[in-house]
Amino acid sequence: ITKVLSKKANFKELLTEKLDKILVHQFWGYIVFGLILLLIFQSVFFLAEYPMNWISDAFFWMSSLTSEHLPEGPLNSLISNGIIPGIGGIAMFAPQIGILLYFLYLLEDSGYMARVIFLMDRFLKPFGLNGKSIVPLVSGTACAIPAVMSTRNIENVKERLITILVTPFMTCSARLPVYSIIISLVIPDHYFLGISYKALVLMGMYFLGFFAALSAALLLKTVIRNKTKSFLVMDLPSYKMPLFGYDFKLMLSKVWEFITGAGKIIFFFSIIIWAFSYLGPKQNENEMVATDVKLEHSYLAKAGKFIEPAIEPLGYDWKMGVGVLTSFVAREVFVGTLSTLYSLDEEAPEERIIDKMRNDTKPNGEKVFSFATGISILIFYAFAMQCASTLAVVYRETKSWKWTMIQLFGMSGLAYIASMIVYQIFK
Repeated sequence: ITKVLSKKANFKELLTEKLDKILVHQFWGYIVFGLILLLIFQSVFFLAEYPMNWISDAFFWMSSLTSEHLPEGPLNSLISNGIIPGIGGIAMFAPQIGILLYFLYLLEDSGYMARVIFLMDRFLKPFGLNGKSIVPLVSGTACAIPAVMSTRNIENVKERLITILVTPFMTCSARLPVYSIIISLVIPDHYFLGISYKALVLMGMYFLGFFAALSAALLLKTVIRNKTKSFLVMDLPSYKMPLFGYDFKLMLSKVWEFITGAGKIIFFFSIIIWAFSYLGPKQNENEMVATDVKLEHSYLAKAGKFIEPAIEPLGYDWKMGVGVLTSFVAREVFVGTLSTLYSLDEEAPEERIIDKMRNDTKPNGEKVFSFATGISILIFYAFAMQCASTLAVVYRETKSWKWTMIQLFGMSGLAYIASMIVYQIFK
């Protein structure tokens, strides 16, 4: 039959196949992925600017209202200068977190994230990882805890261990408030080819976390020998129109979960920080402790100044030191702590907290949040292992205190040294 019949194949090329010629191309695939990320980070600052200002103004109004109408005393100070600014300091970043998560859900829903896994497999192989490792690494941009748990679908034990140990380098949503407030303070409102410097720096922080994860994986690959070879086998789904409404509801639930989870921690720490800032050493023999003291005379200031020599090479003052210490529970507490501390500073009561931070100066007249200090903070939080919950999950998944402690001290030591070097260079 083949000798006498001739039929020309006329397969209609599907839209998915046409798109995949570009989106999973060995060169253009990475370019498109980079452009998509750049669009997301530009949106994080551009679209979130007004909602963030509205939330900030609302909490400032609530703080002023409670300060005016509650009777003078400790309760007034606790609520208006402690709890409300502390929770407001983290709530104002909900729009940025929401925008980032919404874009990620849309990419997942459309079928594009499966292409990212396929695309990254050939890139990750030399680092001791495989394409499936990109799932924890990408989901780590939301939260490292479920990301570490999602490594269970990696069959190779060694690749799974390496992925668990490097995933916390990825920039999670808890780091986003820290990055956002520092970038807003030290990066100017300038544009390059229509793209803001702030968006470029934020994108740079995400890439820094990703390349730190790859570098750590390359180092661990030489330590953890992998005797078996793994292969990525997957079926790429066809592209679909995302469920915009469902993804929006999912994003809202995740943002609310983040705010309530962080809010509980910040509520607790706001009370502690306020108490230590409200109390100070006794000023006369008739009192046990002095109350309603100036911030610089409080127990909190004394504790902060005690650790100041250790953090001074990084460019931090005692307020930042307190923020760094409290953020070992959860990274986002850093922002809540600084919001509480600067709300307690009564020298400029009418200024918003971010304006107080921008105008704050050291005794020598130098800005507290200078460019060098800001970059140092960004580098510190890019590398530091500052989440107790993630540590607990890493231990649960690895069943090894050795690897958990190596991760904790390795990341923390890297953060301290790298941020110190950066500050000493830029100052």
